Amino acid sequence: MTQPSESNEEAPPTPEEAPEEAPSDEPVEASDDTSTEPTLEEQLAERTADLQRLQAEYVNYRRRVERDRAAARGQGEIAVLRSLLTVLDDIGRAEEHGELEGGFKAVADALHQALKSHHLESFGAKGDPFDPRLHEALFHAGESADVEVTTIDSVVRTGYRVGDEVVRHAQVGVVDPASAEPVVEPVETTEDE
Repeated sequence: MTQPSESNEEAPPTPEEAPEEAPSDEPVEASDDTSTEPTLEEQLAERTADLQRLQAEYVNYRRRVERDRAAARGQGEIAVLRSLLTVLDDIGRAEEHGELEGGFKAVADALHQALKSHHLESFGAKGDPFDPRLHEALFHAGESADVEVTTIDSVVRTGYRVGDEVVRHAQVGVVDPASAEPVVEPVETTEDE
């Protein structure tokens, strides 16, 4: 058998074994790139501007969240009010027929006051001008010389709104102003015929 031969070659030194290079006596040249590095004042101004932008974004975010919360709260109130409209219709019919007396009248008055505190107001009375944004015309009752514009002649169902938002359109019958007499023009005839 042959013996493995040992080589006289040494393995390169590992980084731990490598001798440290002696520091040179040559001065390290300072780079001339100091003009591209921002000064402390510039860095401070940049960080201040960033902070101001973040503060403005946060203020805008808080305003937007508060506005969204108010809108959601308003929509919730309108949903509750909308569910009470059938009760108001029943109370209105009872009042029309004189069936609302005593304790029931007191409850109806309290309900009306509570809804008024939430800015619920009714619209669509007989004689009001017709507004298609507020009223739903169910039928046309003809023409009348007593009106100058299309007017509500009868109310089928009262409308309600909260501020500018319509909760329910009023369902009405309308009457138009009387049209002017149609002008009949004489027909000219020629004697050639």
